[in-house]
Order: sequence, then structure tokens, then C-alpha cells
Amino acid sequence: MLVFCRIFRRLFLSRPVLAGLACALSLPAAILPTGRAADWPTFRGSQRTAVAPDSDLLESWPPDGPRLVFETAGAGRGYASLAVVGKQFYTLGDGLSTAEDKDEYLTCFDRETGKQLWKTKTGAAWNDGQESWQSSRSTPTVDGATVYVLSPFGQLVACATKDGKELFRVDLKAQFGGTKGDGWGYSESVLIDGNKLICTPGGEQATMVALDKKTGNLLWACPIKGDRGAGHSSIVIAEFKGRRIYVQTTAGGVFAVDAKTGKFQWAYPIEQTTAVIPTPIVRDDLVFFAAGYKRGGALLRQVPGGPAGTLKVEEVYGLKKELANKHGGIVLVGDHLYGDSDDQGIPFCAELLTGAIVWKTRGSGKGSASVVAADGHIYVRFADGTLALVKADPAAYSEVSSFKIPHSSDRPSWSHAVILDGLLYLREQDRIFCYDVRNH
Repeated sequence: MLVFCRIFRRLFLSRPVLAGLACALSLPAAILPTGRAADWPTFRGSQRTAVAPDSDLLESWPPDGPRLVFETAGAGRGYASLAVVGKQFYTLGDGLSTAEDKDEYLTCFDRETGKQLWKTKTGAAWNDGQESWQSSRSTPTVDGATVYVLSPFGQLVACATKDGKELFRVDLKAQFGGTKGDGWGYSESVLIDGNKLICTPGGEQATMVALDKKTGNLLWACPIKGDRGAGHSSIVIAEFKGRRIYVQTTAGGVFAVDAKTGKFQWAYPIEQTTAVIPTPIVRDDLVFFAAGYKRGGALLRQVPGGPAGTLKVEEVYGLKKELANKHGGIVLVGDHLYGDSDDQGIPFCAELLTGAIVWKTRGSGKGSASVVAADGHIYVRFADGTLALVKADPAAYSEVSSFKIPHSSDRPSWSHAVILDGLLYLREQDRIFCYDVRNH
């Protein structure tokens, strides 16, 4: 079988395949981009905007989708997205087809062939709740020679990118009294900023912490009285008049912390809801955040004038229910927001500065939808496995193409897509697909 694979590579024939099984067939390296754009090292990309830097991408797709570069297996159950850095990409899942047990593993794959390079056990599988809610959700974060991931049980694990060797782990619950604001386990993608690793144990004792990224030792902790527990959002960075600010949401709402000192800056509380999931969007002094389950989205402006030299926020507009979003996320393109209406599978476009909906239309797919933007388009991934290419146009909803992702019928298609160097990566439970979306 291995000889058969080598022969096919020499003949430059391409077929979808399963890495970690008998062999991995792929397109030759010559078809892959020669110059790499910025990496996609964490959830929603390097700036956590879910907006890819790519240009000159396909304006439409064939009915069965763009050309498949490779298909691989061994990611396991789960809804984590991918971190793509250098020659490798990473994800988190349990019950891998390449493992003999049902435990959870951090996995690493070759970026050009999809071959699984290594897997490191992080702990037991998360099996609470109904089956479709189970498994991992945390997208790994890569920084240099280290990859970090957070298990649903609150185990922060750091591993070497070279071979997956565990370097250290931190128990957010045991060490910081961390609590979740819902029953679905931790799913944050940690933030690396300089020498710091910043994450959100949640709860009143240490709502947000900064750790030494090389050792896991505590640098500072920011407790917030009355915090209901961690949500599922990942921290974003805001710059305000020369100050670096970390913005995050938990089950209690959105808040901000001074990056250097860990000092609490401001909070905008919301009424308790089932879960708070979307990652905030920052533009200059503005912070947009949303929560699902009919809570809505709000736009805040950071201003000076808080107590003891801290910042405070003013409402540009308060929570608007029509901007609610459960877990598909929202992207900002130009001056407009694009996302799913809660989890209805009805994409919307709204003005950032007013919150006014300019269009709201049902697409070709069904169920909740996640979004990522690139080159004037929104890639809308519906829970039924439909991926739609929609123009990022506030004038009207314009869906130009769609296709059904293979193997997307067993569980909801919830993993967020990644677009990098003209390649589209889709994780569908145990399988990962890589499509070429460059405009040749």
C-alpha cells in the first residue's frame, strides 16, 4: 500500500485521503502557495477578527465545491477549529480514529499533505450533556515552539510543536478557583501577548489571569466581584491612547483589564442567560459584543474617567435583540457586521455604528451558522454542513455558491472555518478537509 501511495505521488495524481491510516495521498507540494501569508495561530486568526488576509480568491465554486487538496482523519470528535502555523496545523478532539481509546488528544498534522504527525493525550473526553454537546471546543494557540490548549475540564496544557511533548499544565479550577457560567466546559483559546499567557478561569477569585508562557507561573490575577463564571469567548486586545487593554466576555457580560498590571478597568453586565459565547470585536475605542439566547448585541465606547485612572465605557447603543448570536460568531467588514441571527441559520448584515439591520435573509443551509470573511466575501457554514459563499455587500444578501461538506450529517457542523494562503480548511469531527480557493 505504501508503494502504491508513492507511485501516485510521483504521477501527481490527487485524491482525498485519510492521514494516520495506511497512507496519505495529496497533491504535490508544487501546487501549494510558495509565499505564506500571516499564520492563523489561534481562534479567529492572529487578530481574532475571523477576517482572512487573502486576496484574489474564487468568486464562485463548482456545485461540489472548490478543488480538494487533501482529506485527512484523526482529529476526533469535537468542535474545535484549527490553528495553522508554519508547516503544521493543530486541533483538539476525543475518540480519534488514530487512537486506541476514547480520550481527548491535542493533534498535529502536516500542512501540505494532511498527514498526522503526532498526538498528545490531554485527558478524558467531555461526555456531559446530550451527545451533540459533548467533546472539545477549544482551538489551540501556537506561539513559536509551543502550542497551548484548554480542555473542557479547565486543564491548560502546553506542548512542544515539534513532537507534542507536554511541557507543563495548569488546572484553572484547582489553582484559581475557576468556574464556568454554564455546564458545557471550558472552550477558550488562550491569548499569547509577549511573555504572557492570558486566559479566563472565571468566577470571583481570579476572573482573568496572566501566566508566564514558558512556565505557567502566575504573573497577575484580576478578580471581579459577582462574576458568574467563564463563558466561551476568547480575549481580544484593544489599544487606547497608548494603553494595552484586554477585553473579554464571561457569563456576567463584557469587561476590560489593563494588560500591564491586571487592574480591572470597566464592566458592562448583562442579565443571566444560558451561555455567552461570541468573541468581542474591537475597533479603535469601540467594543462590540454579542450574546445569544435573545440577549442581543451592543456597541460600547471606551473613554477615560474611571476611578483611580481606569477607563469606563459609554453606550453607543445598548443590547439589541436582533443582533443576538449564539456561537457562530460575528465578523466586521468595513462598517458592517455579518453573522447569524442567534442560531436560526438566517444571516444578517447590520451597521456597526447604529446596530440597524440592513438585511436579514435565510440562506441555502439550515441550522446555526458560523462565519469567516475573506476577499469581499463571507463564508457561511451552516450546522447541516452547507458552506455558502456570500458577498460581503450591505446592499443585499447575495449567495453566489454553496456545497455540502462531506461527512457532515452525523453531528452539527459547528467548527469554524479557516482561510489562509488561498486554502480553505474545514474540520468535520474526525476529518479535516483542505480546499484550494485561489483564483487561478
